[in-house]
Amino acid sequence: MGRNTRQRRPRGASHVGERHAVTVGPIAHGGHCVARIPTRGADGEERTRVVFVRHGLPGEEVLVEITEGTDGDSFWRGDVVRVEVASPDRVEAPCQYAGPGACGGCDFQHVALPAQRELKAAVVREQFARLAGMDVDVVVEPVPGDRDGLAWRTRMEYAATPAGWRGMHRHRSRSVIPVDECLIAAPGAIDTSMAGQPPVVEQVHGREFSVEADGFWQVHPGAATVLVDTVLEMLDPQPGEKALDLYSGVGLFARFLAERVGESGRVVAIEGSRPATAHARENLAGAPWARAVAGSVDRVLADRFDQPFDLVVLDPPREGARRKVVTQVVDRDPRAIAYVACDPASLARDVAAFGELGYQLVELRAFDLFPMTHHVECVALLVKERQETSGP
Repeated sequence: MGRNTRQRRPRGASHVGERHAVTVGPIAHGGHCVARIPTRGADGEERTRVVFVRHGLPGEEVLVEITEGTDGDSFWRGDVVRVEVASPDRVEAPCQYAGPGACGGCDFQHVALPAQRELKAAVVREQFARLAGMDVDVVVEPVPGDRDGLAWRTRMEYAATPAGWRGMHRHRSRSVIPVDECLIAAPGAIDTSMAGQPPVVEQVHGREFSVEADGFWQVHPGAATVLVDTVLEMLDPQPGEKALDLYSGVGLFARFLAERVGESGRVVAIEGSRPATAHARENLAGAPWARAVAGSVDRVLADRFDQPFDLVVLDPPREGARRKVVTQVVDRDPRAIAYVACDPASLARDVAAFGELGYQLVELRAFDLFPMTHHVECVALLVKERQETSGP
């Protein structure tokens, strides 16, 4: 089995390679489930050790092999190497490279597709309960464009083996295994590891968008369309309104916002990547009332565009917008905010921050844009809380 090659200082005796019979507990954020095993510490006292287990399902009775863990670690990691009592949601992985010690790209190939979505919904609910103190009702929705959870990834970044073969990394490892075919890759997927590729053109609702071959664009064929439709439905932009599109990429949301607000409105798109901003200017060329600005979102908002805006779209990277940007957005006094998030933990944390500043979550949707993996895309609508007014 592959081993984690990241260098870190040992914290006591290693338990890597040990095998333990466990009952798999609930799903956790990150593509693994929680299990607990009894251990005895260096002082001789018995303890219960948390193990994050891959390739298991809640309720299963399995044999787990420890892949990372020492006496001093707060938790261990492990892989299911034998299933004694299987979940009814367990299926045979369609990919020959999936499983313990193999490719780390997929987390849920052993799980039936409807159950994958239920697991992701459970993670979203747990993150909101833990980080935002909120009880949310969410269903992870399928999106057209994949084939039973396969053949959806339109951009692939392959690694190379020492012999030069195309491959994929093992989970939490620099080790590469050769891969003849990746089943989640879409036909004709762009290999972003190849340098010197020209920009490509993507289409959404008949509009063309120029983007670098290795630049950011949603990798599921149906993603851009469903996200645009959801954001527009939530925000309901009106002619003459002003909108901010933050972490705007090549201007996907900005372009549709510009069409809705019209010439009497205004759209400002802010993006940290200069190449993406250059493409955004090209993609927004037909709407001179829409402007693309290059720069870190928090730095740009620190001293520019400090007038009120009616609408805000947030589509930050995995770490989220964070408190500084949340505060800057609230300072613009928007009537509605659409937050597009690829990480439910970051989203829950930022939603809590918005709540402290007077914006409440009124709608939350989740989409299965990354089948076979633990990733899930969410779109949240936040609106300004109505201020109670006293009578005359």
